[in-house]
Amino acid sequence: MNYSTNPLTGMDHPDPDVIRVGDTYYMICTTMHFFPGGEILRSYDLINWEPCTYIYDTLEHTSGERLEGEETIYGHGMWAASLRYHNGKFYAVFIAHEWDRTFLFTADRIEGPWVKSYIEGIYHDPSLLFDDDGRTYIVYGNRDIHLTELNEDLTAPKQGGIDRIIVRDAPDSLLGYEGSHLYKINGKYLLFLIHSGAGHWYRTEACFTADNLEGEWTGGEVLRDDLDGLHSGPAQGGIVDTPDGRWFSIVFQDRGAVGRIPVLVPVTFNADGFPVFGKVSKELTNESTRPDAVYAPFCKSDNFTSKILDRVWQFNHEPSPDCFSTGDGFYRITTDKLSRDLEHARNTITQRTVLPSCSAEVTVSGDDLNDGDTAGLCVLIGSYALIGITKEDGRYFLTMRSKEQGSDTEKERIPIAEQKVRFRAEVRFEGGIGKARFFFRDGSYMHQLGAEHKLFFALDHFTGARFGLFMYSTAEQGGRTAFSEFTYRADID
Repeated sequence: MNYSTNPLTGMDHPDPDVIRVGDTYYMICTTMHFFPGGEILRSYDLINWEPCTYIYDTLEHTSGERLEGEETIYGHGMWAASLRYHNGKFYAVFIAHEWDRTFLFTADRIEGPWVKSYIEGIYHDPSLLFDDDGRTYIVYGNRDIHLTELNEDLTAPKQGGIDRIIVRDAPDSLLGYEGSHLYKINGKYLLFLIHSGAGHWYRTEACFTADNLEGEWTGGEVLRDDLDGLHSGPAQGGIVDTPDGRWFSIVFQDRGAVGRIPVLVPVTFNADGFPVFGKVSKELTNESTRPDAVYAPFCKSDNFTSKILDRVWQFNHEPSPDCFSTGDGFYRITTDKLSRDLEHARNTITQRTVLPSCSAEVTVSGDDLNDGDTAGLCVLIGSYALIGITKEDGRYFLTMRSKEQGSDTEKERIPIAEQKVRFRAEVRFEGGIGKARFFFRDGSYMHQLGAEHKLFFALDHFTGARFGLFMYSTAEQGGRTAFSEFTYRADID
């Protein structure tokens, strides 16, 4: 029996969809503007999870994905995928809001290779259903939930196939039904949705059922609960069974600046086959299908000894491959564009922050910076903050900058003689707010630079805070920096 606590991973893994194949559980999560993307997690007990794979390294090579000029895809990119396994093949379906089509990725093995194709049309928060009779359906929408039959090769709606609205939310709801997850269990169709009713914001999980796809769908709310008193109801996710016939739901809870984190909830069924959700509990127990399994970490330290970047790292937007390298103890960036601030810097690599607190340290070399360059360690979110080396008029400075109310501002700078500096960033999460502090090493001591900075989750990035290694040029491209001895520590004192 394995024991743990909710929320599951302690970090930003939103919009989960979970399946079981044999003795293994797989969960896909939204990765937005980070590359590689479409991350899939793996577990043998639904409680402990590890990185498994990504379904793509790059997506469409747009100017926004590539951070060309002022273009970005913050708040966009890959959203809310459906993960399914059918007749020996894995399927992942999702939209990216900058595109007028839906992405379909398929693979014979979970590790890939994954093959990209498209489904004609835009299907918001989609869910695939492979029915017993060989027909395939996609359910999607916001407020009005649509059911559409797809053609045999899953490229477009089927001519003359089912295409109807099956559930409609009240017009005064603050968030209309969305986040579809559709199943067929014991001959009954079950559709799970998320919404927030009228009056005040509070997300809840709902379920509607039908005996056939062209019949009436009935149901309502199945989960209204909280965890840690955040007034943020866990919702949006799917259900999965264990090999011994028990059922669980994995939904996510908004946790503020750290992100949206998966939560495990037990599920039973009443005599009519309708799901009954248990209480959202802090303590969790479940049997493991592989009791001796050792799980790989989602975040870790890195000495950059490999020529291939460790997969715990994700780039902020699509990287420029000719302008970064790793190996021999360093991660190196050369700038190939001018960027006005951190958000437009190419080749920034990131790792998620984790509850309740964490820190990152790295050594940064400024020897090859040009005037107008800044390189260092950041906490990346819409309300970001950073510490770094900056060069102006041939002189070097340490700088601490942050973004508040949409404006990037330098909070403190001091001149330095050395061009190699060790930095540390610390983040603590309290009641949904992140608090970041930044330090630099001088001799044997770490000194704080700038004041504590508050981090907030917002729709501008729509992601939790991450540590990042960055460099950007404001005056002349072609500057270089090198990072070494990256150290990640969770649950700091």
